[in-house]
Amino acid sequence: MNMILRYIILLALFSTVYMQNEENVDEVTKVGTAAANWLKLETNPRAIGMGGAFTSIGSGVLGIPYNPASVAFIKNQEGFLSKTNYVADISYQVLGYGRNLSGIDFIAFHGFFLDSGDMDVTTAEYPDGTGERYSVKAMCLRASFGKRITNRLRIGVTGKFIREEIYTTFMQSFALDVGSNFNTGIFGFVLGMSINNLGPEVNFTGDGLEFPCDEEDAPSGNCEKIVDSFILPLTFRLGLSNEIMGPEGSIIKSKDHKLLVAMDAINPIDYTLYGAVGMEYNFNDMFFLRGGTHVGHDTADWSAGAGLKMEINDYTFGLDYAYVNYGILNYTHQFGLNFEF
Repeated sequence: MNMILRYIILLALFSTVYMQNEENVDEVTKVGTAAANWLKLETNPRAIGMGGAFTSIGSGVLGIPYNPASVAFIKNQEGFLSKTNYVADISYQVLGYGRNLSGIDFIAFHGFFLDSGDMDVTTAEYPDGTGERYSVKAMCLRASFGKRITNRLRIGVTGKFIREEIYTTFMQSFALDVGSNFNTGIFGFVLGMSINNLGPEVNFTGDGLEFPCDEEDAPSGNCEKIVDSFILPLTFRLGLSNEIMGPEGSIIKSKDHKLLVAMDAINPIDYTLYGAVGMEYNFNDMFFLRGGTHVGHDTADWSAGAGLKMEINDYTFGLDYAYVNYGILNYTHQFGLNFEF
């Protein structure tokens, strides 16, 4: 009877986001009303291989952009590196490091660096290019603190500095993420919640916004255009996961085989509610296969991934790969290396 009830709960939960999305088909979105949308990009191959359903997965440094409470799962020390070849020749790199301070307190640092690649500078007079080249660069530096409140509840907060450069203009600001991870103790379900990108409105400034004007208006002879301010992409994430097969599996007990299923409901301020559903199969904590999909997302569709973990003396190394289908925008590859010591 308990097994049947667990199946019913899982089915109901995975159906909720899909049904909500069907209701939102004709809803007007707020696409383009927030700045720094690159803050919502997937940042590690394990997460994106699971369709981005990662809010409730306690995964240390890997999970910081999804839920700051993830930092409270670091065992000793760990690091992470990844590179992604995104669409339209855009690429970004991620690196992170975290450590367990006391068994209760945890810290971590996480860096994200994006580059659009070189593009031609065009003007009304030279629509085919002036001969100059420029690129869009973006950076997010995160510092996270996590705390284990009880054996079942962990919380975290991230402070971050963000900067975006477009030709001779730039934007920079500070923002906060907060999150929690709670093992419900009910049929093995783990609940994760986070609010990302809490911060002030931002705008661009720089030489590219200056134009000649009378000295009466500005002693320097240059005035700066007044530009609109934009909100950051504030995002609420609610995730639920369950290890349905494994040593402590909620449905199937197995020593060597694990199967983790997860789902996220994601509600950005500049888009409608959408979902992410994914799973990860693990054999002997060494070989990993992953799959997932986004539900109601305008570009990202299904994804898949694989991983390998090896232990050498007191060091553990993990290599992960993810493939994502972005429909008409083509596909992307993501590679990541993580290590624990």
